[in-house]
Amino acid sequence: MTMRELLQHYPGAQRALFRRYHIGGCSSCGFQPDETLEGVCARNNSLPVGEVVEHILASHEADLKTQLSPADLAAALKSDSEAKLVDIRTREEYDAVHIDGAIFFTQELMQEILMKWDRRALLAIIDHQGARSMDAAAYFAGHGFENVRAVRGGIDAWSLEIDPNLPRYELE
Repeated sequence: MTMRELLQHYPGAQRALFRRYHIGGCSSCGFQPDETLEGVCARNNSLPVGEVVEHILASHEADLKTQLSPADLAAALKSDSEAKLVDIRTREEYDAVHIDGAIFFTQELMQEILMKWDRRALLAIIDHQGARSMDAAAYFAGHGFENVRAVRGGIDAWSLEIDPNLPRYELE
């Protein structure tokens, strides 16, 4: 299996590889999309492929627990006045289409979140299709947020499942 195929099936695999083995997080430890997992393991201290696969699968299961479905998010936003939805897409994407009540993410907001927000309240992170939001959720979880979740499928899934009037879009 190539790394491209692996990341399509397990989007959090790169984060998992970097966290445990320091693989794929920077140019010095990166990999090419057409490399195989076996090849990546071989050139990184001959890591046992089976062990690496087990770690990726376990990390994938943990990622699933960090995700929140659009339906669960909609219910939480209606019932929990402390719940917050932070949109980490670009300014252009946010200005073109966003969920009512979503807060656009900036560096200033990040400082406010880290310094002032309740670490027990729901902090939902949304992006376009749900890939980058997992990285942001991991970041805030690492800073002590106990109820941080990435919205599964991002705003694209929200449009399909919750609000079909919200325009969908493709990035070029």
